[in-house]
Amino acid sequence: MGIVYSDLSVSADGFATGVGQREEAPFGDIDESWLHGWMFDPDAAEENRAEVEAIVASGATIMGRNMFGPVRGAWDREWHGWWGADPPYHGPVFVLTHHPHDPIEMDGGTTFFFVTEGIHGALERARAAAGDRDISIAGGARTVNQFLAAGLIDTLRLHITPCVLGNGERVFDGVPPQRLEQVSVRATSLVTHVTYRPIQEA
Repeated sequence: MGIVYSDLSVSADGFATGVGQREEAPFGDIDESWLHGWMFDPDAAEENRAEVEAIVASGATIMGRNMFGPVRGAWDREWHGWWGADPPYHGPVFVLTHHPHDPIEMDGGTTFFFVTEGIHGALERARAAAGDRDISIAGGARTVNQFLAAGLIDTLRLHITPCVLGNGERVFDGVPPQRLEQVSVRATSLVTHVTYRPIQEA
């Protein structure tokens, strides 16, 4: 059985997104390049290639509804995610929601499934779909924090960018005190990649 991992790009003060998320501003009222320039800037892409490829190397992905899109409440409009016709996941993606929705098949092998049974139900379905491969908890920060609080993440990779957002959704909010084993640190021009392993106390 594979591990459960998560990757989050965060500011130096720990925020994974700003406030005011909406359709025209998926990460809120911030300059998105501050958090994700290391992934998409042509000059930075090559030196961070290993980390970018590792983000979507899972056999199944779990994400919160806010990461899937801006639609709130009942599904009263058609929405297929932020990523266009061919999302980068190329496998099953389990979206946490309180409102049932039929699966959405996309190009490239991505299918969005909508889970109303909470994080444990989503993880059970993701394990069944992934087989021996790893499972990614894609985000956003609130979803990752739920999995951290429940002790369900084996490896946490934070990609720390040299900016200060001041507010938004912060990693570790609501997570009880716990120790983290620092596995690795690698700095590049636009980001510092830090890998932690949460220590599960006996």
